[in-house]
Amino acid sequence: MSKGTYSFTTPIYYVNAAPHLGTAYATIAPDTVARYQRMNGYDVAFVTGMDEHGQKVADTAAAKGMTPQDWCDSMEPAFRDAWDMLGITYTDFVRTTEPRHARSVKKFWQDLFDKGWCYKGSYEGWYCVHEETYYAESDLEKNEEGAFVCPDCKRPVQKAGGEENWFFKLSEFQEPLLKFYEEHPDFIRPETRRNEIVSFVAGGLKDLSISRSTFDWGVPLPFDESHVAYVWADALIAYLTGIGYADDERPGEFEQRWPMQYHFVGKDITRFHCVIWPAMLMAAGLPIAHTVFGHGFLLTKGEKMSKSRGNALKPADLVKVFGVDAYRYYFMSDVQFGSDGSISMERMVQVYNADLANTWGNLCSRVFNMTKKYFDSKVPEAPAFAAENPLREISDELYAEYDACMSQVDFTGAAAAVQKLAGRVNLYVEESAPWNLAKSEETADQLKAVIYNALEAIRIIALYMAPFMPNTSAEVFRRLSLGDVTAVTDIEAATAWGQLPAGNEVEIGDPLFPRLDMDAIDLSVE
Repeated sequence: MSKGTYSFTTPIYYVNAAPHLGTAYATIAPDTVARYQRMNGYDVAFVTGMDEHGQKVADTAAAKGMTPQDWCDSMEPAFRDAWDMLGITYTDFVRTTEPRHARSVKKFWQDLFDKGWCYKGSYEGWYCVHEETYYAESDLEKNEEGAFVCPDCKRPVQKAGGEENWFFKLSEFQEPLLKFYEEHPDFIRPETRRNEIVSFVAGGLKDLSISRSTFDWGVPLPFDESHVAYVWADALIAYLTGIGYADDERPGEFEQRWPMQYHFVGKDITRFHCVIWPAMLMAAGLPIAHTVFGHGFLLTKGEKMSKSRGNALKPADLVKVFGVDAYRYYFMSDVQFGSDGSISMERMVQVYNADLANTWGNLCSRVFNMTKKYFDSKVPEAPAFAAENPLREISDELYAEYDACMSQVDFTGAAAAVQKLAGRVNLYVEESAPWNLAKSEETADQLKAVIYNALEAIRIIALYMAPFMPNTSAEVFRRLSLGDVTAVTDIEAATAWGQLPAGNEVEIGDPLFPRLDMDAIDLSVE
């Protein structure tokens, strides 16, 4: 039986550029959660998608001589193909130009209008097209020429004056938000993001423009179709669309899945998700998602990865070198989720060789080879005394440690816990010296125990590695003549010691992770 629902989202990504390493990082993380929580017995909803409206998209399309819709349609394969390549198991891909999403936007804002949370006014101030955000002059910075620039992207801002807009009464939610933050300390994670948001809200909130009337690329507001929903008033609602909000064909799903466990977002958009979004939900009378997790940036030579800086590689570039699973493993195990992470090709090769080639891959190769040599490629029958061993002691405690890490999206800690067992198995083989035990009939049972214990530990490691490296775990299970690793729905029970059937055929196969030579790789992240 299912433990219940477990639902979360990536950001709804802008369509102005194909996914790069940073975009993929923000998507692999929730996929790791999705894969684990399915194995942990939950009914998972994992929503991602494309943010297709707004002036920035319209301007990009015009520059390319395309309609906005044609431009957005042309970008969809870039995202879907990237996520397919990386094994992303999303349950819904929301495009904000879809009719079903327009229904969500209209239903949501009509409700807020009916409740008195919206009014018409005019805006005077500054607007950043790239960030699609209005700024007060006091918030702006100046460049070397003395012109006002966006405090976030450092691009020039436009003077916005006199445009008629619809506004959301965000200013009325200052105290309710501060109270909510205090009562729900885990709503904003990590804590550094929480401190920033609390300080921002405590400084006072202004009402939020939720519409534009100078262009028509967006969802018309149901109560004034001469205005289209401003991008954040549109895109945030995609989280609801992805779980059946305003969808008659998915009755009861929204009520079952909302509120979600997590919104995973980049730290640069936490203000929208931790201030505007919960205020909108409060106004609608809807519960607020349990946690917004603002992850850090990937850095090369201390700079954020971005297309504008010319340091944003395509995921496919690294997959060609490392393979999908090693790519996923590196970014989840070596970059602490929530903090900025400095990445380099040298470090990727180091982690690949140390954790995967030398530890996990080598363990499988040597134990599978010894199984062939000593037991004709069959899992030996474990003697009774085999149940008491140092590997089982670690294994029996692993679920609690691993689950605690994964529940807190501490991927680095979870991976380290599994590697601890893998390293101990390698040491166990060295200490037990099966090659010596095989020399005498008197130690035949000891040899069976050592090989069985090592194989059983490999089975358990493969289960815990599956959320990080699904293809490798599936291959290890295949070589052990076991079933589909992704079919597991109770990982705690599945990792209990002693479930590897004696007599199973064990296949050797090619090395799972051939060692890499840094000097032979013609590619640099830097």
